Amino acid sequence: MSSTDLALANLTHPAVLAFLLGIVAVAVRSDLHIPPGAAKLLSAYLLLAIGLKGGAALVSSSPGELAGPIAATLALGAVIPVVAYLVLVRWGKFSIVDAAGIAAHYGSVSAVTFAAALTFATTMATGPAPEAFLPALLAVLEIPGILIALAIAHRAKAEGGSLRSAVGEVMAGSSMLLLLGGIVIGAVAGPANRELVEPVFVAPFAGVLVLFLLHLGIVAGQRLREVRDSGAFLVTFAIVMPLVAGSVGALVGTAAGLSVGGAAVFAAMTGSASYIAAPAAVQVSLPEANLGHALTASLGVTFPFNLALGIPLYHAIATALG
Repeated sequence: MSSTDLALANLTHPAVLAFLLGIVAVAVRSDLHIPPGAAKLLSAYLLLAIGLKGGAALVSSSPGELAGPIAATLALGAVIPVVAYLVLVRWGKFSIVDAAGIAAHYGSVSAVTFAAALTFATTMATGPAPEAFLPALLAVLEIPGILIALAIAHRAKAEGGSLRSAVGEVMAGSSMLLLLGGIVIGAVAGPANRELVEPVFVAPFAGVLVLFLLHLGIVAGQRLREVRDSGAFLVTFAIVMPLVAGSVGALVGTAAGLSVGGAAVFAAMTGSASYIAAPAAVQVSLPEANLGHALTASLGVTFPFNLALGIPLYHAIATALG
């Protein structure tokens, strides 16, 4: 299947179409919305379901199978925020604090982009299915980029909250707690116990993802004005950065021994940007940073770009490398 066919297949996926419907709803000033409580429940479901699947896979995976992918994840989790920071300071002329805040978002990962990429790779796969332990890599990737970007700002003597508080915010945040908690539950529960909850956490996953992407489409639609006002450089960065990071992710993932589908999902992870864990940590550690820039770039530009075009592109790159 060509990259054009992959892109068309992705654009007609119900999850992507639901995201577009959310944007259209805002454009036509519809009263369509997902209540905040329901949105939090959908997010919690997705994170816990991802964690449960990853925990079950960890039990059946050998240390040798995991060593390479985990090392690759940690390496890119350290490199990506540094590169993002340097680009933003040198060419974007952002302040140290604002550049570090944006870099923290791009050094971390979007769990929803991961879920969409996993669904796409599983649907499009002609060979082995993506590795079941990929959710564990998702948890590994979420933390280092945030901490490294914040450490850069603090080392440059930026004023703000303590780095220790930011670490606590990331670790105790709902997204990390649900993801890691799900991994532990999935690993500890035996096969018979996991089968009891599969009707709730496996089969309905794709449908819940559609509902949550409808919510994110509405949120993204509400930020379109901010995207227009944010400047050409930030918009360009929010497209080019995931392209570069995702392409490198596909290459590194393939070198680490991941399958074509696994490398494609890994590329989507490294090419994504956080809009849940990172904003919370930045707000605590760098309260003077402009979160509007970071959220506009990550949620307003990078997320829809990856959802529509990035995911099939990363899959095409991984296929060519595999």
